[in-house]
Amino acid sequence: MRLSKRSAALIATGLTGAMLLSACGGGDDEGGTGGSSAGSDTFSIYIGEPENPLIPGRTSETEGGQVVDSLWTGLVEYDNQTNEAAFTGVAESIESDDATTWTVKLKDGWTFHDGSPVNAQSFVDAWNWVAYSPNAADNSYFFSTIAGYDDLQAPTDDAGNVTGEPAATQMSGLQVVDDLTFTVQLSSPYAQWPTTTGYTAFYPLPPSFFEDPEGFGEQPVGNGPFQAEEAFVPGQGITLTRYDQYGGEQPANAGSVEYVVYAELETAYTDLQGGNVDIIDTLPPDAIASAEAEFGDRYIETEQGDITSLGFPTYDQRFADPNVRRAFSMAIDRQAISDAIFNGTRRPATSFLSPVVNGHRDDACDVCELNVEEANRLLDAAGFDRSQPVDLWFNAGGGHEAWMEAVGNQLRENLGVEYSLQGNLDFSEYLPKQDAKGMTGPFRSGWIMDYPVAENFLGPLYSTTALPPGGSNVTFYSNPEFDALLAQGNSAASDEEAIAAYNAAEDILIRDMPAAPLFNRLNQGAHSENVDNVVINAFGRIDAAAVEVVG
Repeated sequence: MRLSKRSAALIATGLTGAMLLSACGGGDDEGGTGGSSAGSDTFSIYIGEPENPLIPGRTSETEGGQVVDSLWTGLVEYDNQTNEAAFTGVAESIESDDATTWTVKLKDGWTFHDGSPVNAQSFVDAWNWVAYSPNAADNSYFFSTIAGYDDLQAPTDDAGNVTGEPAATQMSGLQVVDDLTFTVQLSSPYAQWPTTTGYTAFYPLPPSFFEDPEGFGEQPVGNGPFQAEEAFVPGQGITLTRYDQYGGEQPANAGSVEYVVYAELETAYTDLQGGNVDIIDTLPPDAIASAEAEFGDRYIETEQGDITSLGFPTYDQRFADPNVRRAFSMAIDRQAISDAIFNGTRRPATSFLSPVVNGHRDDACDVCELNVEEANRLLDAAGFDRSQPVDLWFNAGGGHEAWMEAVGNQLRENLGVEYSLQGNLDFSEYLPKQDAKGMTGPFRSGWIMDYPVAENFLGPLYSTTALPPGGSNVTFYSNPEFDALLAQGNSAASDEEAIAAYNAAEDILIRDMPAAPLFNRLNQGAHSENVDNVVINAFGRIDAAAVEVVG
């Protein structure tokens, strides 16, 4: 999932003074109106401005994702302690004899917030809508493993222009058996497929969605522990109330949760200190060192299943040569930036995979350590024009300027390349610009896992089928050898065989370096005295249903 607001702060030159989701719209000139909930059965959470309406299939970033996850429950959920898929959601079972044809059985009694039943048709119709390319759903890619997905994609010419209508509106691999049963036929075996179905893209939709998708996105109707009895207000947020007929094992403890939009992370943090917002899921970098002492047991530190990278616009001639991209990677001192800006809470990335998933290798990336001499040799061999500055892109409002400036200072000192910071776009503008090949230089890229499988750090970001629109491959990297190894991993008969193929695919990425892995992080959040039982999981999500109001 593309991140939004994930962090940073100030650093000086080349480090002698030396990325899950980012930008956020605001409620007023200062960004955020506050949401103090002391003395009531409600609490408030800081978010940034969502990129899209609150429709699961169109929500591929953390801000809207936090709200959507409060409104919906999927087939499976992910255990907050182990990150493993658990059958605490709508699915009674997901079984297959061959890892290709899966039978999904649902629990009876689940309803949407409008009272309509959550049934097999709810899932099949939702998945077909998301997969159908004219709907331009950001999460379309996640259904590419299902038979018939290609028939729902509009034909295009060599330039990517749509030349006609898709051949079908429904994937042949989805079949409703009865109200509580449907089958899913994949285009090839994928033993880990059930684990993926807890992700946002796979949520069900009620019949009312198809009557008015846009209106639905403003005031969604889900099946989760909270419901929307009012519309989302851009720049302000939304208050959700407890759904008393919730069918899951974890009903909401609080009567309501207010999601408050802030333009700046620093403003949200000030409001937390002042008791005007109850929970923030990430701290400004300059607050990290003192936060534990200030908040005590209300300070939360969680290992994240994420990666922050420096993406390269492979479509730009200056960055088309892998040697240029490898040189830039070797010119960055990741540990120095972590120490100077993040108080050591960002671990230098050594892999395209997060350490929290099976398949991570501590020594995978041979160009992720500082090596100035080799970086300059590669840059010279590629004939890179050092006389022209490079643009460094990042979204506004998320605390990224300082660490991106640090990257720029290191490029200047270690490679003799000047830079220009491009950080004026809000997050809701930044992602579409990436999708439209608008990056004129290296750019901040954040990713947090959608499901705990190594493939999730590879396929959605770098496979050919994940190219925009309908995917998150914003470097526009494409390599058939990588795609083939990814498919081999997906169809492997065992986890061991899958990991071997995924690692081989990762080796291709390291050779081609469409993005430079920079950091994995320990996330820091905090909450007010008004709430307790606050959990921020490895997916970067606050478990809103679990929060208890105590003030």
